[in-house]
Formats: sequence, C-alpha cells, structure tokens
Amino acid sequence: MILVNSMNVSLSNIGFVVFLQSGTQAEKRTLPIFIGATEAQSIALYLDRVAVPRPLTHDLLKTIMDNLECRMKRAEIYALRENTFFAKLILEWNGVESEIDARPSDAIALALRFTAPLYVAEEVMEAAGVIFNETPEAGAGPNAEPLNKRLAPAEALKQKLAKAVAEERYEDAAALRDELKKLSQTN
Repeated sequence: MILVNSMNVSLSNIGFVVFLQSGTQAEKRTLPIFIGATEAQSIALYLDRVAVPRPLTHDLLKTIMDNLECRMKRAEIYALRENTFFAKLILEWNGVESEIDARPSDAIALALRFTAPLYVAEEVMEAAGVIFNETPEAGAGPNAEPLNKRLAPAEALKQKLAKAVAEERYEDAAALRDELKKLSQTN
C-alpha cells in the first residue's frame, strides 16, 4: 500500500476529479479519481478550511462516530475493476477492528476529517496512476489550480488507452477511446 495525500479537487471538462499523490518524494505518480459534485464539494470545503453553517454529511458522520468513540484507523483504495475504484474504511470500536465498504470519495472525505491515513494499493496506482509533467510555471506545486493544466485530460486518457491496448483490455480501451473522442469534440 502507498500512503497518499489528497492534493486537490479540480473540475475538468468531464467532471470533478480528486488528485491523490504519495507523501514521499520518490513516488511521482498521482492517482486521479472522478467523483460526484457533492463529494467534491465536501472535500474541497474541508481542504480550503471553509466553515459551513450546518454540518455536511461527512461532518455529521464524524460527529456520530466520535460520540460513539469509534476511531477511523485508515482508509484504503484497494481495487480497480471495470473502471470503478473500490475503497474501505478500517474502523476500531471497543477494541474491535472492522472493515466497511465505501466509495473512494467518501473514504477520502472521512479520512481528511479524522486525519486518518489514506492508502492506495500498488496495483491500483500502477493501473491508473499518472505522472504529471513538471513545469516551472508559478502555481505548479501540489496546490496548483487547476492541476489539469499540468497534464491535459487528453494526454492522461491517451496514456491509459495505450496501456489498456498493451494489456489487451479492449473493453477498457474502447471506453477510453470514446472519452477521447468526446474530449476532442469539446475542444
């Protein structure tokens, strides 16, 4: 498992994306995960330290868990199947550890609120991680807005398409090809 940090939430021309990068300098890969608008808002508000007048769902769940003295030990993004990421929460309550299935976006939002570590399986990072081009321009650091300027969505999709074809995952390749076509039609 690779320890990652939530870098940024960005709006691309195909939806919201959260970018996860390793906490170590040696690991250069970043995992982009497309997420829903509600989860993107929850993560972005937390990252930007924006106070909301009423608790969001993730804040409410954290408050409930805190009141029950349930501790979140870590979150893991452990699998990628048919272009869908799978995650789980590792919780501890009354000395008993349990695993709870979760969407990656919810796992990220909760891990942030609990300051719990977030891990990505090596196989997932290998399959879906990308390396962003290093650019010397101002604002190209981990909190750059938006990150998709550093690696155009089309380039990321082309990398994934080439990998899918090389691995003979033709259904995935066809889906990526279709995404590339949509992307080229909007530009």
